[in-house]
Amino acid sequence: MAAGPYRPKCSRLVGICVLLGALWKIQAEQIRYSVPEELEEGSYVGSIAKDLGLEPLELSERGVRIISRGKTQLFALNPRMGSLVTAGKIDREELCDRSPKCVVSLEILLEDKVKIFGVEVEIIDVNDNVPNFGTEQREIKVAENESPGTRFPLPEAFDPDVGVNSLQGYQLSSNVHFSLDVQSGADGIKYPELVLELALDREEVAVHHLLLTAFDGGDLAHSGTVKIHVTLVDTNDNAPVFTQPEYHVKVPENVPVGYRLLTVKATDPDEGANGEVTYSFRKVREKMSQLFQLNSLTGDITVLGDLDYEDSGFYDIDVEAHDGPGLRARSKVLVTVLDVNDNAPEVTVTSLISSVQETSPPGTVIALFNVHDSDSGENGFVTCSILDNLPFTLEKTYGNYHRLLTCRTLDREEVSEYNITVTATDHGMPPLSTETQISLQVVDINDNPPAFPHASYSAYIPENNPRGASILSMSAQDPDSIENARVTYSLAEDTLHGLSLSSYVSINSDTGVLYALCSFDFEQVRDLQLLVRASDSGNPPLSSNASLNIFIVDQNDNAPEILYPSLPTDGSTGVELAPCSAEPGYLVTKVVAVDRDSGQNAWLSYRLQESCGKSEPLLVSEKINVNEELGVVQYVDFKTV
Repeated sequence: MAAGPYRPKCSRLVGICVLLGALWKIQAEQIRYSVPEELEEGSYVGSIAKDLGLEPLELSERGVRIISRGKTQLFALNPRMGSLVTAGKIDREELCDRSPKCVVSLEILLEDKVKIFGVEVEIIDVNDNVPNFGTEQREIKVAENESPGTRFPLPEAFDPDVGVNSLQGYQLSSNVHFSLDVQSGADGIKYPELVLELALDREEVAVHHLLLTAFDGGDLAHSGTVKIHVTLVDTNDNAPVFTQPEYHVKVPENVPVGYRLLTVKATDPDEGANGEVTYSFRKVREKMSQLFQLNSLTGDITVLGDLDYEDSGFYDIDVEAHDGPGLRARSKVLVTVLDVNDNAPEVTVTSLISSVQETSPPGTVIALFNVHDSDSGENGFVTCSILDNLPFTLEKTYGNYHRLLTCRTLDREEVSEYNITVTATDHGMPPLSTETQISLQVVDINDNPPAFPHASYSAYIPENNPRGASILSMSAQDPDSIENARVTYSLAEDTLHGLSLSSYVSINSDTGVLYALCSFDFEQVRDLQLLVRASDSGNPPLSSNASLNIFIVDQNDNAPEILYPSLPTDGSTGVELAPCSAEPGYLVTKVVAVDRDSGQNAWLSYRLQESCGKSEPLLVSEKINVNEELGVVQYVDFKTV
């Protein structure tokens, strides 16, 4: 007897309410929510601020944001409400196909703490798909002499929903000759079969028209139909039989298009058209039809499109063999796609600072980045590295996140900029790697005082110099930068002869050139001892000193002065008398003279000026001699005196 019309007993809801599942935290700081599919954009998912222990307004202030590697952003943050919301409609079937459980993972970054929280959102299926047979009608050819109880496979419907929302059963329109029986396979799939109840007579009715209905469950149940045309033919008493109930094949994901996976084979002992077997896919989905092709005559299954393990690692293909009159047999082809190392690691820099002060302590976080490899097993296992000679280290944190840290205090004067290459390498054969460049500027602080090349300097300037004459240029170097390296010069306060040193010399604060402020007199000042200070412009400023000795060089600017004999002041002639009996060599007098200069400028020599008498010429040098070095005056000859 045919089954009665199907009427779902589940209540119908006016709208779909947001399902907020139990929220809990697990180790590794992970948060879970649940939400139904097909919600409008902006629908509430969960209070992320509350679960992070924050106030809603703190989300923006503390740099809370979503990190997602997916091509489409499924969720967003509502900073005003402090909640996680949908970023658009979510189609569970598109996202997770027929997987029993659909979970979307994302990460929440707490920027100011450089901390990652894992969030899992389970997408709950709703009954938004109708069972579909993939065809509007199906013809079944039945031999008119078939015995009651014979079974004929009927087309199966496909419903991409899961659980109670997926396909629940079938029903057949009322007919006295046929009934419906639904079998459940080992894989849980329901297979409808047409059962012959009464003997047929082709001459009485050549074609029987039936309607097969498939229905799903859940609230607001859906159904789909297909027309079944049972055409009576002459006897075909053998259906095709496959050589195997299931065919298993493993294939690398990088096989070329046109590669032959395997050949299915079915035999039929009938003769003529009743034994001619052809092959086809059953209930093949669009995606699968783009990847595989079945030769209807040979049974060869070839690769039609590019296989991708990361897209799907397993395919369950239903094949069917049917003879000329339409008897059919079923088999399965189970294709396992093997992963090859065809994806290089992906490095996503989540947080990065471009500069760091040179006094920052070891352990300062420079960057936070995520490493992902779409391959599996060793092909997807990634290690990260940097050059050993750099003052940085890598630290693995939550999941696939890594932090780049300083491992010692940096010195800008040693290296002012680092170009850090982070290399992510998988463990495939051969391994694939990705390099990511991170540039870091080391910011200067005032940690170096200006330094003179020498601790002390000497300079010489002749006396009687013009005012403003340049004496010496002092220069100090500071390895810091900008203001911290801008050097100014000054003189330490001191006095000489009761006067400040600044009244004698000055120094240009920018160039370090020393100038004479007065004309020096060697006979008054022979040397100056100064302390020159070089200071930078940092905050606080640093300085250093160098001593400077300025020596005044004597010039011959003073004439000798005769101390003895001195010129008379009483109006006398100042004549030196000698006795007439004086012998040659008699000491007449000794001339004493001094010179205020020094060195060669003060060396004196003596000579007589020539003069003659009134009556006859007489050379003084013939009668009187003077010692050039000692200034001693002696008589030489008195005969003519």
